[in-house]
Amino acid sequence: MISLDTLLNLLTLNDSLNLNDLLATLVSAPQLVMLLQRSPGLKKVLQRELPRIKEEVALQLKNTPVPQALSDEFSFYSQILGLNIYQFNLQLQQTCQRLEQLESPFYHEAQALLDQMEQPQLTSAQHRLFMQRWRMSLTLQALTLNDDLLAQQRDNLINELKKQLTLSGVLAPLLDDEEMSHSRLWDLSKSSLQSADSQLIVEYSQFLQSQPQLTELAEKLGRSREAKAIPAEATQLAEEQVLQAKLSHPPEEVNGIHQSNDVLRLLPPELAALSLDELEIEFYRKLIEKRLLTYQLQGVDAQPTTQTRPVSYQQHDKQPKGPFIVCVDTSGSMGGFNERCAKAFCLALLKIAFQENRRCFVMMFTREIISYELTSESGMPQLIRFLSQRFRGGTDLAHCLDEAVKKLTQGVWQEADVVVISDFVAQRLPSEIQQRVHQQQQQQQRFHAVTLSQHGKPRLLNIFDFVWTFDTRLKSRLQRFLRR
Repeated sequence: MISLDTLLNLLTLNDSLNLNDLLATLVSAPQLVMLLQRSPGLKKVLQRELPRIKEEVALQLKNTPVPQALSDEFSFYSQILGLNIYQFNLQLQQTCQRLEQLESPFYHEAQALLDQMEQPQLTSAQHRLFMQRWRMSLTLQALTLNDDLLAQQRDNLINELKKQLTLSGVLAPLLDDEEMSHSRLWDLSKSSLQSADSQLIVEYSQFLQSQPQLTELAEKLGRSREAKAIPAEATQLAEEQVLQAKLSHPPEEVNGIHQSNDVLRLLPPELAALSLDELEIEFYRKLIEKRLLTYQLQGVDAQPTTQTRPVSYQQHDKQPKGPFIVCVDTSGSMGGFNERCAKAFCLALLKIAFQENRRCFVMMFTREIISYELTSESGMPQLIRFLSQRFRGGTDLAHCLDEAVKKLTQGVWQEADVVVISDFVAQRLPSEIQQRVHQQQQQQQRFHAVTLSQHGKPRLLNIFDFVWTFDTRLKSRLQRFLRR
């Protein structure tokens, strides 16, 4: 069956103008204008998405078949178009009968043209007029069908875009108002989510805002990777200014007694002589001759000098910021306020991942492990499932670290930072797991511990490169509340 796009092309019609009108209607739709005005970032993302939307609509036009009656009429029109005027006149009555059978809108106009004929056969000019009117009828039918399809697509797109813009606008407070963040949210908001799902994300984002220390902790963890120095291949000679110490006489410390005319550093006997009338003239004579006994002060003065010595240059290669592999302890001891803090901290890391274009992989562990990649195309539904999980069960930190080390051996995760969120009330790790973690640390891969308890076992925490503490006790929570 012929498609609508093919029919328009065969009728030498260009539907690109209709598609451009459709896109212009989308941007100016009253349902979207208010949302776009409130968020310039979302407007930029929508403008970026317009070419993709145009391609999708054009592809749907190519794949949309025309009604069978219109397809048959166009095939019949193509057959008659290939006849010369003599053959056309011979089949004129059959042509009208066929148009009536097809219920063509052109049938009544064709019959009217035949009724106006003074001769039983059409002239060359009348033949051209007949075929032109027939073609115009087919064109009108194709354009009407095309406009109806575009109107349907426009309404569907407006509703879909409104849903995505609303969801992106609701989720935008999770991130800063940056184009990249909105772009990631736009991609994630294409998933089919309910309003209750977005409300769950908003609830945890509000909790995160009420605990700014969690955000600060996540930001410190996100930027803790330093640059590494690479020694240069050749050692060169270069001039360098150094400070060389020389003895001088700045007033730093008492070094002895000497004769001078410094009245500020006189010894007490000299001052006593000044107080007696008989010795006053003798005092002035010693002052002129610089023979008064005074304290001698001495110090060391560092003066810059230039010297040549071998200098080893180093090139500093900025360490790339890799993905996050977040291991969340979902044992029973992590329930309640600790559970909310752990989920909110993952949300803060996800925010950093969005802003810095990093990937974020979450592993929830008890005796088993449940994994979510929150930055994938299906990341938003996975985020909802993660936030909906409840913390209960035991703690198997060894199994979690084993899986995390295996994940680090995969290509895109070799530069990842492993973050373990737990109260670290667990059994001692096997020596094999500790050795594997140590081997990864020697390859510049880092392990972070975010402890939510003051009772974490030191032997568990000692294997981590960094230990970040967030006190969840009631006393600390009240102190943070009062400071706000």
